[in-house]
Amino acid sequence: MIDTHAHLDALDDVAAALDRARAAGVARVIAVGTGIDSGRATLALCEREEGVFAALGIHPHEAGEAGNRELADLRELLSHPKAVAVGETGLDYYRDYAPRARQAALFQGQLELAAELGKPVVVHTRAAEADTTAALVELPDRVPVVLHCFSSSALLEPAVERRWFVSFAGNVTYPKAAELRRAAAQVAQDRLLAETDSPYLSPQPVRGRPNEPAHVLHTLVALAEARGQEPEALAQAIDANAVALFSLP
Repeated sequence: MIDTHAHLDALDDVAAALDRARAAGVARVIAVGTGIDSGRATLALCEREEGVFAALGIHPHEAGEAGNRELADLRELLSHPKAVAVGETGLDYYRDYAPRARQAALFQGQLELAAELGKPVVVHTRAAEADTTAALVELPDRVPVVLHCFSSSALLEPAVERRWFVSFAGNVTYPKAAELRRAAAQVAQDRLLAETDSPYLSPQPVRGRPNEPAHVLHTLVALAEARGQEPEALAQAIDANAVALFSLP
């Protein structure tokens, strides 16, 4: 199994968390960098740990202080052999920590970078569905799109229509998340991913504790139940999706 999105640098003991993940059958993790310093730290972790790869981007919360120089630095980081995706990047109108125009410019710059480098783009979007969709539909079809931590039914139709990858996190396990589980049942199997977003969004069985990659198995079980599938078969399908998407060895 692969955890396709984890903020490993936010865990207290990364090595121990990865050991627990491997013991649970989670053999590979996509660790996320959300800025230039975070990206460098994530790559250093990838170099130390087997089975850890990097998605590197500049989060919309950082857009107020980021510009062309940071995009140039990001391009350089993405040349690393274990950098497999651009992101997370996107728009966040819920927190609005950065001016929306700056968020949009930085998002567009990273979309162009993904197209230039031929890498998937991992998208964060919150309360910005219309603007996110408008930006993504302009991407060339050859650029894979991952909707990270999917939580918006408004994005389901364009995602299904355009065959974007849809990644579900621990919130799909919550008792009140019936709408998310219905969405999970509508995503094509070859476009489905599972993630932890560690250390956030711990699944219901471990809710209230910091999330970590081993817990993606709880999300898998909820997805399988929502789709009427066996967890083992769905795990194999999600694993194959992630391997192909991120060009993993």
